Amino acid sequence: MKLATFEQSLRDYLTRFEYFADRFDYSHRHRTELERLIDQYSAFITDETNIKVWDELEQQGIGRISDLIDGLRKNSARCVAILEKYRALKLQKGDTEITDYFKNIEDCIEKEFGSFLITSKSRVLLVGSGSFPMTALLIAKRTGAPVVGIDIDVEAIELGEKVVEKLGPGLKIRLEKTSVEFLDDLKEITHIIFSSTVADKYALLEQLYPLTNEQVVIAMRYGNRLKSLFNYPMKETNDRKWELVDNVLRRDDIFDIALYKKIIA
Repeated sequence: MKLATFEQSLRDYLTRFEYFADRFDYSHRHRTELERLIDQYSAFITDETNIKVWDELEQQGIGRISDLIDGLRKNSARCVAILEKYRALKLQKGDTEITDYFKNIEDCIEKEFGSFLITSKSRVLLVGSGSFPMTALLIAKRTGAPVVGIDIDVEAIELGEKVVEKLGPGLKIRLEKTSVEFLDDLKEITHIIFSSTVADKYALLEQLYPLTNEQVVIAMRYGNRLKSLFNYPMKETNDRKWELVDNVLRRDDIFDIALYKKIIA
């Protein structure tokens, strides 16, 4: 009975995510409901009871609901992107209220690189910076390091630049609509952060090997097990190119962090 109820909850979440994702029109008429949904879903995937039910479901085999899992991951990511746009648009009107989801994200940022500290001499790249580039702002404010954020959504870049102008004037933050392989200063980057909602992040990691310097550190945000409903999961890497040097598991956070360093032949 627990499994049946759990699966129905997943289907209900998917229906709601699809509903709000398809109705985004910049009018803010669905903003409050979407914020509530994202906060509820964040709590759902970190709930200890649900984690145990998920583990039981995995033991029985989750292949039969693979389409449901894929749909939840894609549509929750769409809704997070929309929520960031709502928050960026609200900021332009002077509203700086923060939801539980964003609080969780900011808590995660504090733990991003573990012992691989970012200093003012570091250069940071954020892949999937979004419309409200919190990671870029926090890193630049607290360390003085220059940060480059890239995203494939041109509107996210435009909104993100307005957020930076509002919250971080004078900070060394540059946002671009581009792909990693087209950045001119990749060899100078010391730390790279991948958003957990970037679907092809491990393919991009493979591309980065010949383009980056020997000391670069990669922070790959990911979600396995129940967290894979909200994040793209960890994958195996080429063991001749990238070494997993730390795996930061945070029970109460919505994603975990895999840290990689380059293997030099």
